[in-house]
Amino acid sequence: MEYYNYIKALHLIFVITWFAGLFYIPRLFVYQIEAFAKPSPDKEILGKQLKLMAKRLWNIITWPSAILATLFAIWLLILQPYWLEQPWMHVKLVFVGLLIVYHLKTHQFYKQLQSDEVNKTSNFMRLWNEGATFILFAIVFLVILKSALNWIFGVVGIFVLGMLLMLGFRLYKRIRENNPDA
Repeated sequence: MEYYNYIKALHLIFVITWFAGLFYIPRLFVYQIEAFAKPSPDKEILGKQLKLMAKRLWNIITWPSAILATLFAIWLLILQPYWLEQPWMHVKLVFVGLLIVYHLKTHQFYKQLQSDEVNKTSNFMRLWNEGATFILFAIVFLVILKSALNWIFGVVGIFVLGMLLMLGFRLYKRIRENNPDA
């Protein structure tokens, strides 16, 4: 199986580009939501450009990367089915399932904003943006540590990271309230 590492490398490359899209698209959503509240002609000019940016990111990078990362992952599991016997892999697949749910929910937000439906606040999207970060941390800890005890410490670390991000978010929100140009 000389080609196994090539498939693994391709899987990793597409996971990275998938996450790049998942990290950036909610930021574009923040800008779209904030542009929607601006007066004309700014609202129309910014809205049109941000929709185009989101469309290209989502359809040219994020969706293809998600599909290719998943296909290469399935191929790896077919080549090495013993990975499915490992407890850490079961937990990892739960987080991959959460990642897919996160992706599909993000797609729903994408479709709404492409149709000029603003159902969420920019602050909600700032928080939503952190969802992919939590999932990434969990998956990386599981893949690298592979031990039940160590991944538990990793997941606890994720929650600590989440608390720090929430504190940072609140601090940033206060700064923005005091200085709208921040």
